[in-house]
Amino acid sequence: MSEAMTMTAPALAVSGLWATLKEDLACVFQRDPAARSTLEVLTTYPGVHAILAHRLAHRLWQNGWRYPARFLSFVSRTLSNVDIHPGATIGHRFFIDHGAGVVIGETAEIGDDVTLYHGVTLGGTSWNKGKRHPTLADGVVVGAGAKILGPISIGERVRVGANSVVVKDVPADRTVVGVPGRIVDTRLGSARQRSDNPGGISLDHNVLPDPVAKSIACLIERIETLEKELAELRHEPAPADHAGECRTCSAGDLCCEATEMHEAMH
Repeated sequence: MSEAMTMTAPALAVSGLWATLKEDLACVFQRDPAARSTLEVLTTYPGVHAILAHRLAHRLWQNGWRYPARFLSFVSRTLSNVDIHPGATIGHRFFIDHGAGVVIGETAEIGDDVTLYHGVTLGGTSWNKGKRHPTLADGVVVGAGAKILGPISIGERVRVGANSVVVKDVPADRTVVGVPGRIVDTRLGSARQRSDNPGGISLDHNVLPDPVAKSIACLIERIETLEKELAELRHEPAPADHAGECRTCSAGDLCCEATEMHEAMH
């Protein structure tokens, strides 16, 4: 009995690895409309090359073959421009879009159905050994150029805006933008995610709120209120009413064409 179990264990491991690789390949067609064929994805997608190599390197790392794992990781980085430490733990259906300049540290942990765009860094903030890289829960989307630093936790279905720098924990179903990253209202993003994408992965980076513009809008509204009160005290005509005009920024119609965004900021 024990011999049979010993013989089947490697076969089960290979079977599980092959199933995971097939899922990684299939998810590309769900998240990249430019993908046209399996041959094209296998031969021209550096993000796919990187994750396929990492799956193998991670198995070597787990089995104690540290140098072969690091060497395979080095070769993968040279060919794909994606640097994933073989010790990093990555879940199912992981996708790196464009796959240029992505860095994932040794103690990073990534859940299922996570999407990273080019230039993303999951980095550490300490030279000490132990947990020093972020943990991403299921369904997280990280925009181009974003940096998530330190042993922090990013909750399920969080969206990180492009070029944001996140250094604190983020609860589930939030959107983070800015430097340093700020949590902003995501009711609009969540509604679009449910209606437009039943699969639960929202890639609509164009509807990310702007917390700075929202703060400026609030200040402008407060100033107008004070101007009206001052005009009443001085018995002067009330200032012109700007109701219905976009006071969030100076973009004019470029901003106001997006009615949903305008309403979300107010």
